[in-house]
Amino acid sequence: MTEKLHAVALAARNRAYAPYSNFYVGAAVEMEDGTIFGGCNVENIAYPQSICAERTAIVNAVSAGHRRLRRVYVIAEPAAAPCGGCRSVIAEFSTADTEVIMANPEGQSYRMTLGALLPHAFERHETVPVVQESGPPPER
Repeated sequence: MTEKLHAVALAARNRAYAPYSNFYVGAAVEMEDGTIFGGCNVENIAYPQSICAERTAIVNAVSAGHRRLRRVYVIAEPAAAPCGGCRSVIAEFSTADTEVIMANPEGQSYRMTLGALLPHAFERHETVPVVQESGPPPER
């Protein structure tokens, strides 16, 4: 499965839009049911409006109705860990045991759990009570 994640992340990296930093990143997220979604970084001249590859992949998954991450695979040259914002978004849809794989395009990689990357993560239950998981909007 790691080969498939690498292929999806590499293809996404090849579509990245990074004319300002020239730092091209691709990501693939494997969901609980094994479905894989890819995403790339997309920069904007108003730099804070840029979006990272990890968040793009997660947004693609959530937009398709998925909620639970099993693994995250990130490709950059050199290999790089997700930024703090991405770590928080990953935490929203996973657990401390979720595997995060950071690789370069040639496939050299290292693995960590989200808990190691983001110890003492701020979690949903610490903010407001959760009555139920969100689902599709009610029919009108």
